[in-house]
Amino acid sequence: MKRLYENILLQHYQTGDEAIFLCGPRQVGKTTIAAHLQKYYTLSTYLTWDSPSDRRKILEERIPFLETNNLEKPLVILDEIHKYQDWKNLLKAIIDKHKHHINFLVTGSSRLNVYRRGGDSLMGRYFLYNVHPFSVAEIVHGDGEWNEEIRPPKEISQEAWNNLLLFGGFPRPFLAGDQRTFHRWSRQRLERLLQEEIRELVQIHQIKQMEMMCLMLTEQAGNLVSYTSLANSIRVSDQTVRKWMGTLDEFYYCFTLQPWFQNVSRSLVKNPKAYLHDWSAITDKGRRYENFIAVHLLKAVHFWTDCGFGHFQLHYLRDRDQREVDFLITRDHKPWILLEVKSSPSEPLSQNLLHFQAQLNAPHVFQVAMEAPYVDYNCFTINKPVTVPAKTFLSQLA
Repeated sequence: MKRLYENILLQHYQTGDEAIFLCGPRQVGKTTIAAHLQKYYTLSTYLTWDSPSDRRKILEERIPFLETNNLEKPLVILDEIHKYQDWKNLLKAIIDKHKHHINFLVTGSSRLNVYRRGGDSLMGRYFLYNVHPFSVAEIVHGDGEWNEEIRPPKEISQEAWNNLLLFGGFPRPFLAGDQRTFHRWSRQRLERLLQEEIRELVQIHQIKQMEMMCLMLTEQAGNLVSYTSLANSIRVSDQTVRKWMGTLDEFYYCFTLQPWFQNVSRSLVKNPKAYLHDWSAITDKGRRYENFIAVHLLKAVHFWTDCGFGHFQLHYLRDRDQREVDFLITRDHKPWILLEVKSSPSEPLSQNLLHFQAQLNAPHVFQVAMEAPYVDYNCFTINKPVTVPAKTFLSQLA
């Protein structure tokens, strides 16, 4: 199944010399995307830092095609190069020397901009694209042209919707669509994340306690993060929990949202909310629904920003009177979409949604009903607070 990122990356190479950094969670499909891109090139090569022979080629600048001038620009894929301590200086030298006749694609399962261990800045030499799990819009629209933020609505099949909710959006379990594959994959994903990536690169010795914290986060997804409570539960310091949360964020296990406080009276300005990149790990239906929407919205704001449609960010709203709205998307630092998640379409519009809309005057205000049937209607033509089906709304994002 082709990903929506393929056309975007090919368009990028047609218009500029900058390298592409492809970031995202482990097993989200970055290597598959890179392999598919190679099919569009007569000349291409894939080198990974995890291979000793490839490592020598990179360090000695014996990468294929570097010293040749071809009518067609070859594609050179460098995977996991950020594991090298001085990777930024090495990559800077290679890109500066060869960018005019080579298209470089740099991939990594953790955020490439995490590793700030000295060296010159790579600013201006690359564009970063975030790869996320499958979403409703990607499934129904495929890898078609993406020339604007909002897509026309399109119905997702019930089978694909059920698989997405149950097995998550990571390619292996979603495409397999069966419980046995899902259970094997889920067990191995967390184990490999902690034992291979995090232990090797961050040198965390208390892996068992960190694993316990991961399991606690599956039960608290969508809650305000209480560092003290987590610290007491797993018997480590508050500062250790803060550090581990940052590490899990950098390695795409979870992500946090900060509250939006501009023009919000009595707003809460601390306490992030935490969500998982893999909502399939959450057993509670309500929390899974909210996390499902959170991941879709995060993918949309990253994709829109990466593609140059503007600067988008994802927040939540909460004030000192305990009024809360699940999500706020800002566009160029202004409120754009207010969103509350509900299960049933019969639930009345949230009074909190209306309260914050009166203060922020966002153009789009939605109460998204997870269990509502698809309606073939453009949600974004409605200029008042409204309940919309999740199947319709999500098909219009990214």
